[in-house]
Order: sequence, then structure tokens, then C-alpha cells
Amino acid sequence: QAQLAEFGGGLVQAGGSLRLSCVASEDIKTNLSMGWFRQAPGKAREFVAGINWTGYGSQVSDSVKGRATIDKYNPKNHVNLQVNGLKPDDTGVYECVGARLLSTVMFGRPDYRGQGTQVTVSS
Repeated sequence: QAQLAEFGGGLVQAGGSLRLSCVASEDIKTNLSMGWFRQAPGKAREFVAGINWTGYGSQVSDSVKGRATIDKYNPKNHVNLQVNGLKPDDTGVYECVGARLLSTVMFGRPDYRGQGTQVTVSS
């Protein structure tokens, strides 16, 4: 059962912007580091961005660097991902994940995952 809920996916034109939100269920008491992965059909799952549980300290992938920002709202486990200058290559299912450590979010097996939200960028 997903314990993270994602919001904000949909169809966007190339050059536009989107904001994805992810909120953890209330029964998760740990302050989480959180991040986003995406997967397009026929492509490998890709890390997009992540942020430390403090809300200070983030990482973004080279594929979105300069176009994406990630913010976390403490004490709630609520994270937003803003991506500007969207490209068709940004299309995919975006999944929110969470764990205590950012390194676990990025490289390990996160404790919490969402069900994913579809983002489609039309050219």
C-alpha cells in the first residue's frame, strides 16, 4: 500500500512548466528525505531530484539541472518538484520515494514509495 501520494501530473506542452507534489501519510512519524524518480516506456528508471530530511541540501540530475527545483516543507513530509522548460524527454511516470537518508533515497531501497503520476510532454 502506497504511503506517499503524488499530485500534479498531466499533459503539458513543451516549454511549459509543471509542479508535482508528494505528501506522506500521517502515520509516518519520521522526518523523511524525499525524492523523485521517473521512468519512460522502454527506458531505465531515472533519478530526478531529492532533498534532505532537514529541507536543506538537495540533488538534481543532470537531465533537469537548471530547470528543476525541489523544496520540502517541514515538519510535514511534503515535497514539491518544479520543472520548467519541459521537453518531450521529460515524459514518464514520476514516482515519489522517501527514506531517512538522502543517500538511501538516491541509491538504496527507500522505505516509502508512491504509486506514481504520469507526466506527458507534447511537442
